[in-house]
Order: sequence, then structure tokens, then C-alpha cells
Amino acid sequence: MKVIKRDGSTVDFDRSKIVRAVQKANIAVDEDERMDQDQIESIADQVSDQHRKRLLVEDIQDMVEKALMEAGKYELAKAYIIYRYTRALVRKQNTTDESILSLLLNENEELAAENSNKNTMIAATQRDYIAGEVSRDLTRRILLPEHISKAHDQGLLHFHDADYFIQPIFNCCLINIGDMLDNGTVMNGKLIESPKSFQVACTVVTQIIACVASNQYGGQSVDLCHLGKYLRRSREKFRKRMAEQCGESVDDATLDKLVQVRLQDEVKNGVQTLQYQINTLMTTNGQSPFVTLFLNLRKDDPYIEENAMIIEEVLRQRLEGIKNEKGVFITPAFPKLVYVLDEHNCLQGGKYDYITELAVKCSAKRMYPDYISAKKMRENYEGNVFSPMGCRSFLSPWKDENGAYKFEGRFNQGVVSINLPQIGILAKGDEEAFWKIFDEHLDLCYEALMCRHNALKNVKSDSSPIHWQYGAIARLPKGAPIEPLLYGGYSSISLGYIGLYEVTKLMTGVSHTQPGGTEFAIKVMKRLQKACDDWKAETNIGFALYGTPAESLCYRFARIDKERFGTIPDVTDKGYYTNSYHVDVREHIDVFDKFNFESQFQKISTGGCISYAEIPNMRHNLQALKDVIRFIYDNIQYAEFNTKSDYCQVCGYDGEIIINDDLEWECPSCHNKDKSKMNVTRRTCGYLGENFWNEGKTKEIKSRVLHL
Repeated sequence: MKVIKRDGSTVDFDRSKIVRAVQKANIAVDEDERMDQDQIESIADQVSDQHRKRLLVEDIQDMVEKALMEAGKYELAKAYIIYRYTRALVRKQNTTDESILSLLLNENEELAAENSNKNTMIAATQRDYIAGEVSRDLTRRILLPEHISKAHDQGLLHFHDADYFIQPIFNCCLINIGDMLDNGTVMNGKLIESPKSFQVACTVVTQIIACVASNQYGGQSVDLCHLGKYLRRSREKFRKRMAEQCGESVDDATLDKLVQVRLQDEVKNGVQTLQYQINTLMTTNGQSPFVTLFLNLRKDDPYIEENAMIIEEVLRQRLEGIKNEKGVFITPAFPKLVYVLDEHNCLQGGKYDYITELAVKCSAKRMYPDYISAKKMRENYEGNVFSPMGCRSFLSPWKDENGAYKFEGRFNQGVVSINLPQIGILAKGDEEAFWKIFDEHLDLCYEALMCRHNALKNVKSDSSPIHWQYGAIARLPKGAPIEPLLYGGYSSISLGYIGLYEVTKLMTGVSHTQPGGTEFAIKVMKRLQKACDDWKAETNIGFALYGTPAESLCYRFARIDKERFGTIPDVTDKGYYTNSYHVDVREHIDVFDKFNFESQFQKISTGGCISYAEIPNMRHNLQALKDVIRFIYDNIQYAEFNTKSDYCQVCGYDGEIIINDDLEWECPSCHNKDKSKMNVTRRTCGYLGENFWNEGKTKEIKSRVLHL
């Protein structure tokens, strides 16, 4: 028999611990109230005879209390309860020493793997992690109600970002970059006026990004359309200066060409500033700013031509990559890029298709950009197209006092995610029991989310001037409360969910892609959506359903449930749960069917959704990738490619790894031949049908094919 401890870990049942606990309680009461040794052993035997695979430690203690009461030993039961209480106080003492010391010694593998963007060897990053461990500890022991901490430990829910909860900061936002550029801002007590040129505007944007990132824990998004105005200012400045210098010796056509050449240099240098500053800056949380650049060519934008130049250059530089310490061009982690497909650039004969052609090449080599279909997004968000926040969550449409939609300058208060497969496990196939447990777990999620909300209610604008006083979110007076921005749907607060596939399999016996399973999955999603709508109506807070891309949480929930409930085929045996509404990776489904299927869930999960396509190395077959991108525009709101590409871990080279004359894998940059230090992908032509084997090939070609 296994015992599930309070921290979620599993140990073997040890009856001697029951015996020792009752013996210690015995000492605290009068002799006539005590139990003899045989009676104590009998209680331990009662628990041992349960013959259950797993027991919670609290359940064992409840059994002991009940046995003492049934034996009429009320004073002894009271002493045992006091013993339990004092043990609980001991558990509530500081528990961070071991984790912090392991971090400083670089022995904490879990933290090292938690965030690939943070290097736990670096002193500044360690400081952030140390603060995070203290925050996590205080959150679990003191700040959260005990039953919410217990629900988190048992995997009923996940209280995201507990390592930042003690501070008055929030999750992610859409920076109101247009207002900050047009009207100026203040950083570190210094006034930053509106820029007079594109390159200066790019520099100011990177300074804003770094300052914002240092005062929140989630991602941020910047809409680059606001830079078009400053590129035009540069154009006008260049033309005026050149006209003055050249006088009448140069005609207008030649002057325009000279200005355009100078403007191209300005665009290149400005975008390079954005890319390199974002990747070389380190914020106070020990990593590069978690920032998304939103690339959207709006049809009614008066600066659309300038913005087309900017977006083209952003994609061109991302395609090229950034040199690492070895001088090899690699794919940078940031900024994330989100590219909007609209009728004029969806590869159907539009004016700006040439930019999308560049985006396709970029996706094939560098994985980014992600793609948003303006057509589908307008259907889901009252005709609006806007950026997701850095965490891939979406805001709800909101109108200001003038009736105008506003998205930039808004934010997310935080996230709590529900473990759907655990509900299915507990229900044991009984649908009536399922919905009862479902509602109970949702109530816990609501309470946890309100803890997040209530933690921000007393925050004053002085806590982060860049956010609240100088335009990133608002321009409040000093000392003003931010509380009004927490209501009316101005900000969102998110209910995440994991494992729609697994819970459907548990309750219906089939995948959510199959008849019977799909109907149940839709029903679950609509119940989640209704819960958010009901909470919003009750509280006037912007609750939203969010398909969180929390890959690490998929593993955490699965690990906890396997320890609690054992190995369940196609559920806990995989070592992970499927993210949100996604199709399980082992299902045989092509990318078109996958996107078409998942699009129905994106309509419900309006607080955040993204669908992924795992594709092979497509650098030599861009046409297949174009077909998928056209399909995205017509069929799904938000999609991303995970392109399998080669990578050498020795030198950072991420071009194509070759097979040399000795039929060995070899990096063409550093000539590394150790395959364990390479990510090597299958080389395909992009053909999506069945593979075949040509027996007429020579031995050498066969060997190459076998390696591939």
C-alpha cells in the first residue's frame, strides 16, 4: 500500500508511524485514558487491512481518530488531534532552505528544466529563483487557504506563478505602445519624449519592453503598426535634407530613389536594434524579455506601406537569425512573432503576398511566425483583430466611454488551471458523478482565482509607474488604486484546462475526435465556458476560458495522477496529458483535419487558444507549407508550426546536418560527428502520402535512407 503525502510525493505505508503517534498521545493523558499496546496495534491493523493501492496521509489520520472515538478514548483522541495540529505547525515552518541551497549548488534539476529561457548558473537568475522559492513557500503555507494549497499539491488544480504571488504584480499585457510613443513616457524618473525618427522609436520601444518586463512576470505584446508613423517621419526628414543638399541638380524621381535607399538603411538598422536589444537585455527576472511582436497590415492603416517595409524587414532578419558566440547564425527565442493573414496577404493573389512568402520561408527555417487568420478572428471577437498577450491568452472585446473598442493597455490578472483527467479518474465512468466532481473542482478553481484577484485589489499605481502611471497600461495619478481596472472586463483572469482528450477517453472510451467523444468534449468545454460567464456576471470580473500552452503542467498533472491512481492505459501511462483541447500526438491525423477539428474548440476557448502542427523539415518544399497557411486563413483562428530542424549542440549551427562519405552524421560548421550532441531530423521532400521503399537502389543509397 502506498501513502500520498501532503507534498504529492508517494511513500510505502509504514504502520509503525501510526503506533508511534498514538503512543506519543498516550503519554499526554491520564493512565486510565490510555490504550494498551494491543489496542494500539489493533488500530494500526485496521488501517493496514484497508488493502487499498493508495491512501492520502490525511485519510489515515482520520481513520485513527475515528477508531479512538469508537473505543471511547475521547481524551486520547483529543491528545492525538493536538499532536496532529503541532505536527502541522512544524510543517508550516520555513521549508525553503533545501531548495535554495540546491539551487545555489546548481543541483536543482527541476528548476533548471522549468524555464528554458533562464540559466540557473547565472547569479542574476539565481537571485530571481531564490526570491521565487521564498514566494512559493509563503504562498503555500500562509497566503493561500490550506484547502487550495492542498488542491494544488494533489493536482486537482494548478495555481500558476506562485513564485511571484507575494508581489503586487500581474501576469501579461498588451502594451499601449502607441500612446507611449505619441505622448511620451517616464522611465527611472526620466522623461522620454515622442521620437522624431524610426530608429529612435525602435530604441525607445526596447527600453519600454525591458522596463515593463521587469515589473510583471508574464509576457507582453507590442503591435508594430505604431512604428509606421515614425518611419514616415524619417522619410520626410531625409527628403527635406537631401532636397536642401542637392538643390535643383537632382530631379524628383532620382531624389525619391535616394530617399528610398536611405530609408531602407533606416528600417534595417531600426529592426536590428529591436532584435538585438531584446535578445541581449536581461530583465530583473534573469532572462530576456518575454515579448511578442504583432505583425498586422491593417487595410485602413494610413501608414500601411511603411508598416509593410517594417514587417518585411522583421521577417528577413528573423530568417537570417542571430550570431551566437561561435559566430553561427541561430534561431533566437525572442521576440515571438505573430503574423496576421488577411485578404490582401493570404497567398490568394493579394498585394502583400510577397511578405507572406517571406513568412513561409521563415516558418520553414526558424519556426516563427505564428499565424492568425483575421477572417476567423473577426467571427469570434465582434469584428476585431488584435494581438494575443505574451502568454497566448486573448482579451475579450471591451469598449471605452466613447464606444470605441480598446485592446492595448489591458492585462491579465493571473491563471488557475483545472485537471480534467483527474475528474474522469475519480468519476470511474459514472457521468452523474463526473458532473458533481466537475462542479466541486470548478468551485475550488473559482476560489483560487479570487485569491489572485483579491491580491491585486489594494495595489497602488506607485508599485509599477511604467504600467500604471506612464502609459503601458494606464496614466493614473501617483498613489491611485488600480482596483477600477480589475473590473468590468477591462482586464481578464483566466481559467486554464488540461487533458480534454484524456477525460473524454475515460468517460466515453473513445477519443474526442471520434463520434460520441466529440459531443462529450464539446459539452465539457461549454460547461467550462458557462462557469466563466456565470462568475463574470456574479462579480463583474473578466473571467475567461484559456487553452493555456503549459507543456510542463501536462507532465505535472500526469505525474501526480499516476502516483495517486496508478497506471491507467492511454491516460497516465504516457507520462503526459494532452494540452487543452488538442488532438493527442499519437493519433493518425493530417494537419488539415487537425486544424479543422480543433477550430471548433477555439470558438469556445476565447480567453486563449493556439493549435500546433508538427511538420517535418519543409525548407525544400515550401509549396506544401503555403497550402497549410492558405488553409489556416480560411479555417482556424490561431496556429503555429513546430518545425523539426537540425541543430548542432556543440557550435549552435542550425542548418542542415549532412551525411559524409563515411555515412556519418557531420556538422558542416564545426565537423562534430557525435550524434548525441545533435538534433537530427528525417529528411523528407514534403510528400504527405505513404512512404515506399525502392529495392533497386544501391547499397550506399539504401544506407543513407536507413539513416534518414
